[in-house]
Amino acid sequence: MTTAPATLRFKPLGIDTAYEHIVFMHAGCHVCRAEGFFAQTRIVVHAGDKSLIATLYVINDGLLSQDEISLSMGAQHFLGIAEGDPVSVSHVPYLRSASLIRAKIYGERLDRSAMQAIIDDTVTGRLSELHLSAFVTACAGDNLDLDEIVALTEAMVAAGERLSWPHEIVVDKHCVGGLPGNRTTPIVVAIVTACGLIMPKTSSRAITSPAGTADTMEVLAPVNLDLGAMRRVVEDTGGCLVWGGAMQLSPADDVLIRVERPLDLDSDGQLVASILSKKIAAGSNRVLIDLPVGPTAKIRSIEAAKRVSSRLEEVGRRVGIDVRTLITDGMQPVGRGIGPALEARDVLQVLRNEPGAPADLRERSLLLAGKVLEMGGKADGAALAAETLASGDAWRQFLRICEAQGGLREVPVAPLLHTVVAAATGRVANIDNRVLARIAKLAGAPQSVAAGVDLHVDLDDWVERGQPLFSIHAQAPGELRYARAFQAEHPNVILVEEA
Repeated sequence: MTTAPATLRFKPLGIDTAYEHIVFMHAGCHVCRAEGFFAQTRIVVHAGDKSLIATLYVINDGLLSQDEISLSMGAQHFLGIAEGDPVSVSHVPYLRSASLIRAKIYGERLDRSAMQAIIDDTVTGRLSELHLSAFVTACAGDNLDLDEIVALTEAMVAAGERLSWPHEIVVDKHCVGGLPGNRTTPIVVAIVTACGLIMPKTSSRAITSPAGTADTMEVLAPVNLDLGAMRRVVEDTGGCLVWGGAMQLSPADDVLIRVERPLDLDSDGQLVASILSKKIAAGSNRVLIDLPVGPTAKIRSIEAAKRVSSRLEEVGRRVGIDVRTLITDGMQPVGRGIGPALEARDVLQVLRNEPGAPADLRERSLLLAGKVLEMGGKADGAALAAETLASGDAWRQFLRICEAQGGLREVPVAPLLHTVVAAATGRVANIDNRVLARIAKLAGAPQSVAAGVDLHVDLDDWVERGQPLFSIHAQAPGELRYARAFQAEHPNVILVEEA
């Protein structure tokens, strides 16, 4: 005879633990004592016909009585429960994926079925943050061979939704990141789709950067579209610029990136699988990858860029899509703005052909758009891209996409401003991408969409003492103070070599 698990009454505590599911129980709870649960135990939580795996936190004061249980807000929302609802708990069953992660730590190769087991348990939340950290660490560096990268890519695609389009050619572009202000995507999508190609662009939000493409685009138009709405936009306009996280396209990628970024681990294999799984899931079959190289970019040497390039192209070939790469200059930010609204302003200036538009953002966008057009079968892509932008066709197409996604919005302006000036006369010898990005984040970006950094100089510019180098934009006094304090600790974020 099987005894039904004891039930507890749900009491909401309003605790937000972001992505991690947490369950709270009283230290004297009879279920804790009977089942042998203790703090940090992974347990299965059941409510109605739904369940999830959560990490136990034990409460010793009066927040909960001994017959009550609580959950983090995300877990409560997932289970769809309200105060007083019955909740039961049980032990987590054996996870094969945990053993597979241990095997990888000890140097064993993971085949297709092993990768699929790990990714399936990642998406369903069965693996803890500790398990995922161990997996990311075991795969870091050069610890995945080509067969494993292919297996990981295919497993990540299989674990989520996958789009298909009634077109022989579906193009996309991606940048590996690490370069502030490099917001070419909205411009490229407008140019390419104005020329008749299909480009269903899904993008990410920022995790550790001052803005992701989705953050910048959301300043201008809604991006949180479901699959049906995305399809309608693409059918109407030939393209879209939406947040991929709303559509469960390669959802394991979002989880692994969330774990990988705080650890600051570089993994060519996971980078390749991350990029290509998203593109395959979105239905693209011809993809251009931008690889900026610079000492403070994500890829720091030409040798590293060539290694990543080779793996991207080879894995793309083995999973059935045409992947080409372009190694570009990553020595300094692109455009002037760093932060959602400031980058959106730059994008609009380029699309509108305004006289003061950032020339580097314009030229990089034209370069990438030209390559994508040629991948899509258009002759002389560079000339076609330049003509499409100069004629206003790209701007009109961008307006069509924005209207289809919900309408173009006004770009907000931050109320607080602090300008940093040159301490000496001389040449701009170095710009630190990472420190500038950190200043923009401390100023409030991307959560405060108008916050960030506005650049006033480029590498090799000649500046006079007292000339503005960059301005910090903020929406709150405290955030401006944080950004200014950090900037004061890094006076050479823009290095001026004295004459």
